[in-house]
Parts: sequence; C-alpha cells; structure tokens
Amino acid sequence: MTKPQYSKLTRRFERHELDPESFGHIEHVRVAYEMLLRYGFIDALGRYASAIDSIATRAGAPDKFNVTITLAFLSLIAERIYKTDPSDFDQFLALNADLGSSRVLGKWYSRADLLSDFARTHFMLPNQAA
Repeated sequence: MTKPQYSKLTRRFERHELDPESFGHIEHVRVAYEMLLRYGFIDALGRYASAIDSIATRAGAPDKFNVTITLAFLSLIAERIYKTDPSDFDQFLALNADLGSSRVLGKWYSRADLLSDFARTHFMLPNQAA
C-alpha cells in the first residue's frame, strides 16, 4: 500500500488549527488513518494525542482528551489497516464500517471506565470481552 496524500484536514489537525465543532468522529478516524500510514504507530500516537489535547484545551474543554480512548482507538485503526490493507480511506471505512461509530470501543470497555478520571490520564486495559 502506498502512503496516502495528506488531506487538508490532517494538515490542519497537525498544526492544531481545527475548529472542534467541525471535527466529528469520522474526521477523527480519517486523521488517525492518514497519520498511522505516514508515521507508524508510536510517532502517530504522539502526534495525534498532542494535537487532540491542544485542540481540546484551546476550545476550553481540556477534559475532552482521554488517554485510554486515544490509545485504544488508534490501536484498533492500526490493526484494521494491517488486516484489511485498504487502497484508500474510503475503502478502509467500507471494510470497517463499525469504526464509523464513536461507541465501537464499547465492545472492550465499559462506558464508566472510558469516562473515568483515570482513563483520561492513563491507559486502561480493556475490561470486557469482545
């Protein structure tokens, strides 16, 4: 698979210039997909987390950043990229329709755990069977 061209969205995301009101779940997935292909997992995770945290803080909602959700979601997207080897984001999303739901992590985590103060600042291992 060739590395995709970065979308304007992802470039703005990396510069921490996005308006959080127009950055929905699918946009989160697209940016994560593009960053994972460009940087690999560890670098993409650091860059993605930094941008999400910065954007949330500038929007006056620093509690929106969640370490567990960020790490678990990027891990899931990375695994799906590996398993499906898509040619582009649209194909990726078609092959992984469940990623279109912001509740996809509910297979592995209780809502209470995902929204806990601990999960916001530390990674929690999954606590529910898929």
